[in-house]
Amino acid sequence: EGHRRGVATVRRTVEECAKLGIRQLTLYCLSSENWKRPPRELEFLMHLLEQYMIEERSLIMKQNISVSVIGRRDGIPESVLQEIDKTIELSAANQGTRLCLAINYGGRSEMVDAIQRLAKDVVSGSMNIDDITEQAVSDYLYTSGMPDPDLLIRTAGEMRVSNFLLWQISYAELWVTSRCWPEFQTEDLHAAMRDFANRDRRYGGLNS
Repeated sequence: EGHRRGVATVRRTVEECAKLGIRQLTLYCLSSENWKRPPRELEFLMHLLEQYMIEERSLIMKQNISVSVIGRRDGIPESVLQEIDKTIELSAANQGTRLCLAINYGGRSEMVDAIQRLAKDVVSGSMNIDDITEQAVSDYLYTSGMPDPDLLIRTAGEMRVSNFLLWQISYAELWVTSRCWPEFQTEDLHAAMRDFANRDRRYGGLNS
């Protein structure tokens, strides 16, 4: 029941972000560590994901939302991957909010994959070691081409980032609520944004 209500929260949050003109919203749907959960729960989660991709497709198109997915495809049923790919393809030209779903995602795994790809290019000669800059590393991550998060909302009162976008959240503002995700409301989203708007973001300097 919590997962069902969580999907409703996804719908509500995505719609509100689209209305507000938020450039990008990234949701942590399934971590690479979540495979430790009971098989029955995982099967249900895959069903919900497939159902979401099918049932929300018309709304995604209506609201001009483009969908992308980050994470490894290993272990995700082929039927689910097909629906994910179909939604990504259909919404690719949309110019509104970019909805990025982190599925079978882990920040450390992302870094390992990026380092392996980068190392292969160095070995092949298509990249020099001296060309490895922060921007170059960013370009090899799953999130290449996406902006780094400005605001990270953490639900359930948890005071950790749980292996989420470890490279990208270096300067993200954190906002924690005691509400669990299924209970997260539009008012909570607004509260997070109001609080964010009052933060003094210095990026290591003395002034904003």
